[in-house]
Amino acid sequence: MIELGSSRYRLTAFALAFGSFLIFCNLYLFQPMLPVFAASDGISETRANWLLAAATLGLSFSLVPWAVLSERIGRRPVMLTSLWMLPLVGLAMASTSSFWMIVLLRALMGLSLGGFAAVAVAYMAEEFSPKALAIAVGSYISANSLGGISGRVAGGIMTDWWGWHGAVLAMAAFTLAGVMIVTKLLPRQRYFSPSRTSLLTHSRGVLSHLRTPSLWIAMLIGGVNFALFVNLFSVTAFRLVAPPYQLPVSLVSSVFVCYLAGTVTSRLSGRWVLKYGAIRGMAFGTLVAMLGVLVTLSHDIPWIVIGLLVVSGGAFFTHSLAYGWVSRQAAQGKATATALYLVHYYVGGSLGGFYLIAAWQHYAWFGVVIAALALGLVLLGLVFGLSRVVSRSRARKIHQQTAAP
Repeated sequence: MIELGSSRYRLTAFALAFGSFLIFCNLYLFQPMLPVFAASDGISETRANWLLAAATLGLSFSLVPWAVLSERIGRRPVMLTSLWMLPLVGLAMASTSSFWMIVLLRALMGLSLGGFAAVAVAYMAEEFSPKALAIAVGSYISANSLGGISGRVAGGIMTDWWGWHGAVLAMAAFTLAGVMIVTKLLPRQRYFSPSRTSLLTHSRGVLSHLRTPSLWIAMLIGGVNFALFVNLFSVTAFRLVAPPYQLPVSLVSSVFVCYLAGTVTSRLSGRWVLKYGAIRGMAFGTLVAMLGVLVTLSHDIPWIVIGLLVVSGGAFFTHSLAYGWVSRQAAQGKATATALYLVHYYVGGSLGGFYLIAAWQHYAWFGVVIAALALGLVLLGLVFGLSRVVSRSRARKIHQQTAAP
């Protein structure tokens, strides 16, 4: 197996992290461009949101199929197929000006992204030693965050410089170079064993997870949490390019650096679980995010940024705990369970955009705050529901133990 500190480890871990970086750069490239499309093409903010929603929906619905395919043909072929599709789709987008064709290609981009996102951790689990795996997964998740931030910031800056066509073309060229590097560095698997499990068996596993309240409620928490978090940033972009701020897109895209607060709190979530438990942490993270939403009511840009930092910190804290909860609570089929969590996560992010942007269109920023706080209350209700389910399950087990002869 690949051991920590070896040259093989360094090259493989870098290839996986860089591949993850490319995935999230491409996924979120269009988020800072939404106000540009709304202004230049004369379309509504809600319609412009399809540029982001199509990709996240495509990604969410492709995760489980890619994971099942990888069980048969291997992780590496799936990951490389996924990566090589990205520059091809990017070039196709750069060659069209039809809005709905771009949306269709963004959906195809999402489907392409899912192959790498679905199986990279499974590849690591099979090839790395336990100690190397723990470190490699941390690097991989950090690359997720850094890729998302970089894609958003670069998308805003390049759009200001070269227009959106130029930004997409530049990202396609960068991605092509990156994919060539990953293909060269990522070694073939030595410990993969093909599975002959039928599609029906996988379907039964999916249904089993969805019928388990302690898992499904946590998945819903992840989806609603992401709906609030990621789309608050999208609407903030619309707010800052509009009067009285009228900031350039390149400057507005810098607010996505606030995601770094979430990188910090994600690391702290593990210590919280050991002391206070995951469910209390989800409630705490939600309350922190709601506090950050209230701070954004200020008209001063520094306070808006502080509010976004607080929202990011709280939302990532909740996400880390909910994601970890699903992986720990799934008695079997852990890979399928975590993939289902991500399905809920990205579907929530896709649908939440239409909800918050509609609030912005009809009631301005005050309406966005009320709508976001409503999502926060839904989250608290789901956390309370999860707590009740767990309490009942524990009480049932205690009763069965005491009743046993």
